[in-house]
Amino acid sequence: MILREQLEERERNILSVFAAKSAETKGRIQVEPKCEIRTEYQRDRDRIIHSKSLRRLMHKTQVFLSPEGDHFRTRLTHTLEVAQIARTIARGLGLNEDLTEAIAMGHDLGHTPFGHNGEAFLDERHPGGFQHNVQSLRVVDYLERNQYGRAMNLTFEVRDGILNHTGLNKPVTLEGQAVRFSDRIAYINHDIDDAIRGGIISQEDLPKECILGLGDNHRKRIDTLVRDLIQNSDGKNEMKMSEPSLELMDHLRNFMFKNVYHSKIVKKDEELDKIRNMIFFLYDYFLENPSKLPKERLEMIDEFGLAEVVKDHIAGMTDRYAVNMFNEIFVPKGWK
Repeated sequence: MILREQLEERERNILSVFAAKSAETKGRIQVEPKCEIRTEYQRDRDRIIHSKSLRRLMHKTQVFLSPEGDHFRTRLTHTLEVAQIARTIARGLGLNEDLTEAIAMGHDLGHTPFGHNGEAFLDERHPGGFQHNVQSLRVVDYLERNQYGRAMNLTFEVRDGILNHTGLNKPVTLEGQAVRFSDRIAYINHDIDDAIRGGIISQEDLPKECILGLGDNHRKRIDTLVRDLIQNSDGKNEMKMSEPSLELMDHLRNFMFKNVYHSKIVKKDEELDKIRNMIFFLYDYFLENPSKLPKERLEMIDEFGLAEVVKDHIAGMTDRYAVNMFNEIFVPKGWK
């Protein structure tokens, strides 16, 4: 039987001097007894994996709005790909894989329905604005309740990595920085794969210099970027990619924004208008009819205010739940 103390000792003996050691965590907001078997970061990973918030990502848009086809990515499959890439990087650099995986699995828990368009529209409607990374932290700190009514109560390092996987501030741990890079590596490459499968772009449309420098398929490009990041971060207390690879990755990203993410073929203006109206109508409805909110949301109004709770409810919806809720509230039903 391998106990937690043995795993902690193994981390001290095997991991890089720059790795975050679970025995040295800055801890949780609420102090808890430690597990006999699992390290603190393993417990955090398990809490996220067993959460309802993670399961809902299965039915939230990645790029394509409600795609017809079983092979297009969703927010959940994106999360799994980020976790796999980040763990490979962590393993290659002798970092803490459990911490890396926990951050990766939790980084998008706060994402809205309908992808970044849903995020933009909720940001537009909610007086306090909306950022999915901030909401992801709010999910683990307040919204995801367990059977005892408590939030996840994750460690500082996991919470920091979730909050700072995007935005201006970098995570304090290399594990968090690995997830930050992996998020971009994953979505650029798997979105190319989906866009080609969907007939939005072709392999021949991709920038030639990116193909020559990174690879001519999904697997090769990820391998090139991961190897580059490991080689340039080895022995350093900062995650870095070489300038040529970083420039090529950014070039691919700009190409995707121009030709896919903002494509009128992928997201027609009239469809985006429908999503915007849906989010605005739902937000205003629950603001005017708070009694229609779920019981667990109603109980949070005194603590956080009605607008914040309504925002939480909208952000937590899956694509299909939002559509069904809109139809139930606003679409008249025929007489039977």
